[in-house]
Amino acid sequence: MSVKEKAVRSIDPVWDRMVDEAHAVVREEPLMGGMLHAGILHHASLEAALSYRISQKLASADMPEQMLRELCDDALADGTIGQAARADLAAVLDRDPACHRLIQPMMYFKGFQAVQAHRVAHWLWRNDREHLAYFIQSRTSEVFGIDIHPGAKIGQGIMIDHAHSIVIGETAVVGDNVSMLHSVTLGGTGKEDDDRHPKIGDGVLIGAGAKVLGNIKIGNCSRIAAGSVVLEEVPPCKTVAGVPARIVGEAGCAQPSVTMDQLLNQGCGQ
Repeated sequence: MSVKEKAVRSIDPVWDRMVDEAHAVVREEPLMGGMLHAGILHHASLEAALSYRISQKLASADMPEQMLRELCDDALADGTIGQAARADLAAVLDRDPACHRLIQPMMYFKGFQAVQAHRVAHWLWRNDREHLAYFIQSRTSEVFGIDIHPGAKIGQGIMIDHAHSIVIGETAVVGDNVSMLHSVTLGGTGKEDDDRHPKIGDGVLIGAGAKVLGNIKIGNCSRIAAGSVVLEEVPPCKTVAGVPARIVGEAGCAQPSVTMDQLLNQGCGQ
């Protein structure tokens, strides 16, 4: 390792920990050595490893890995995607009881990987490269089973557990420190072509199978029960449930998305 690489690691505890975990796994299970060297240990930074992982997963006959790698490198160059990815890694490790190491989301969890691929697609979208953005969206949907329009704005500290069949529309906005489970839809209510998708506040917890439809605001630190269909705005710090969803109580704690408590008859974490 060069002096420069050591300096980078010394100010990046997330990457430092990931590298140490990868070495530990290789010692425990040598058959994983090739994969972890290619995916983590060969790289000098989390951004480089993330670029490699995204391009490897999304490569196809239409768009080879090297071409995708160059796109990802460009998108990750300004550091904002890497910063968000670090927050997402910490969120998954903190909130998902099945996650015990930082390398797990990077290497195995499609929720984390799909969100990072979306961040690249959104960067392309903002830089008027919409056809490439649509391609990344399409491949992400094919590979991970998660369909996020490249125009959707997603904050950091995002945890999508299991992540199958997630749909997020073009004008949706997802705040920071949001947690959602599989089969969540943030969709429209018709064929209108304007601002038509939900705006999810910070710290919101969205249960499995919930549908949030229309240009409505979901207030900070609220809870949406599994299977609910939300058609009206939700005030901050409330719990909603049902079809259509109605307020059934307070959120019960300051950060529902962190405690991940989905029981309706008690406060978060009780």
